[in-house]
Amino acid sequence: MGTPWDARTYDRSSAPQQSWASEVLARLDGIAPGATALDVGCGTGRVTQALLELVPQGRVLALDASEEMVALAQGRLGDRAEVWCQDVLDLELGAPVDVIVSTAALHWVPDHDRLWVRLARALRPGGRLEVQCGGEGNIDRVREAIEAAARETAPELVGWSPWTFAGPPETERRLRAAGFAEVRCWLQERPTVPEEVDAFVRTSILPAHLARLPEERREPFAAAVVAGVELPLDYVRLNVSAVR
Repeated sequence: MGTPWDARTYDRSSAPQQSWASEVLARLDGIAPGATALDVGCGTGRVTQALLELVPQGRVLALDASEEMVALAQGRLGDRAEVWCQDVLDLELGAPVDVIVSTAALHWVPDHDRLWVRLARALRPGGRLEVQCGGEGNIDRVREAIEAAARETAPELVGWSPWTFAGPPETERRLRAAGFAEVRCWLQERPTVPEEVDAFVRTSILPAHLARLPEERREPFAAAVVAGVELPLDYVRLNVSAVR
């Protein structure tokens, strides 16, 4: 079972993620309208909704490891897309897809060697992969605030991280080893000022940290992190474009 998420608050405060996702979807210019596309880490379904518009005669699949996110996505998308709850490291499809998209999600996956192999198996030969997630250097200052708050209020979280923030060279090696060709990986700095800083930090950054704490100790920790962050939040995105 995935980390519990406050899906509704995430959905309301996820304007930065939607902005980044629009850039990824723009890279799919020329996709066949009848293509089958897979959205990995679909969250609340907003990106999946936009993906549907790119393949009006096609088929869209979407998965997320969070039951809360999937429930909201299913309500948003209805029968327009097939949405289910699953860890991407357990992904098995009946038939490979033409396109895989993932935005603001894959840095939550702990094992990137297995990750890219799973995605390669899910993509047909010649199929396209377009990804954006947290990359090397992502939220370094925010992580310092998390570490300081942990030392004060949650010592069991000191030194712990739920993320894999990889860089381009290691990611390119992993993709080529998994069977991808025409691989391009690059970092992009995206300083971010959310409209609702408190809600954004709690629901986009801290869910896995909060899940490791007893309920009565979550609020002091979260409040200490929010008080310690500086704006703009120092986001760095890892972009991946590849062909199977």
